[in-house]
Amino acid sequence: MNQKLPYYMVYPMPLVFDDERTERMDFEYMKSLYPDIPKRILPYIEEECDRMEYENSMVYDEYPDKLQLRLMCGRACRNIEKSEKGIYEEDMGKLRDLVEVMLYQELYKRRCDNRRRHRRIY
Repeated sequence: MNQKLPYYMVYPMPLVFDDERTERMDFEYMKSLYPDIPKRILPYIEEECDRMEYENSMVYDEYPDKLQLRLMCGRACRNIEKSEKGIYEEDMGKLRDLVEVMLYQELYKRRCDNRRRHRRIY
């Protein structure tokens, strides 16, 4: 019997949302594999990123200001220093570098998510 298929079954769209969900799950899994110290300081970095995540924030500029990014890093380091005395006293210089790298990685992820949310489909 020659039965006609509905249009959506003839030309199936790729499952875009599954790709995003898979990427998000993969990213969360990789964060769960962080060693002890990065895992302990990650909430402070996410908190600083949450504070700066608003419409027209400088973190979404095409080229974010390096001074502002360093100030964000400094605020996160001060919060870590207040709350996690044992971590911060070990090696201040190396920890600041780690915080800066983790901050940039978190901002990169949020910038990608923001672009994906505001993508226009024509």
